Amino acid sequence: MTAFSEDTVWFVTGSSSGLGHEIASMALARGWRVVLAARQPEALASLANQYPETAMTVRLDVTEPASVAAAVKAAQARFGQIDVLVNAAGYGYLAAIEEGEDDAIRAQFETNVFGLLALTRAVLPGMRARRSGHIVNFSSLGGLVAFAATGYYHATKFAVEALSESLAHEVKPLGIAVTIVEPGAFRTEWAGRSMIASQTIIDDYAETAGKRRAATKSVSGHQPGDPVKGAAAVIAALESDVPPLRLLLGKSALDVALKRLDALRTNFEAWRDLTEGTDFPAA
Repeated sequence: MTAFSEDTVWFVTGSSSGLGHEIASMALARGWRVVLAARQPEALASLANQYPETAMTVRLDVTEPASVAAAVKAAQARFGQIDVLVNAAGYGYLAAIEEGEDDAIRAQFETNVFGLLALTRAVLPGMRARRSGHIVNFSSLGGLVAFAATGYYHATKFAVEALSESLAHEVKPLGIAVTIVEPGAFRTEWAGRSMIASQTIIDDYAETAGKRRAATKSVSGHQPGDPVKGAAAVIAALESDVPPLRLLLGKSALDVALKRLDALRTNFEAWRDLTEGTDFPAA
């Protein structure tokens, strides 16, 4: 889908804050119909009230299958279909790998991975029937490269990258597009009130995970990324003639991602002989 009609229906998770909120707001301002989904939909009342004909709010906890089913059913009952799904709900978790706490780790995957999958699978039947649709999955620069203290968050975003890429191969022949959004540091609540941190702290990781914990918290409110500009970039990409599979957001994200590519190539080339030597002899 590259040209959105005035009847286009967007379903945006995580629409109460951050990039999800800005995308939802911008879509409504452009005249599209938008389902504003959040765990506390009352936080979206002021936005929804500005667009009584084209906005609706739904209570959604992506970790609860019944909540997902009810939200999608309500959206389809009001607007008839879902054309664009934006999976923007998610959060971060600070912990060295050894410091990770089981319940918090599982909760991170439930929201960032399984919740995203639940929404995606719920809207796909309608998109397949219409042979049209666009699924936008929020990953992160952290879905391409990993740092200390956010290993579990990275693991969820690496999973989103792989699942989305496979999905793109599967649904492209059916007229459905997939775009993975990879923001760098944006001025949202990701490093602030949305961030969870393990209560377990091991002194031996003070110079690695410990320093990154402190640095991540200190940057909150000072990140270079502008959520409004980021939202506009996402919409512009979706409206392009050939929407990208991956969309990095932010200059620092691009710089780090390119360095990552160079590092991977250097690593692979350094071990080329050993790598190629594992095949059976050519016939």
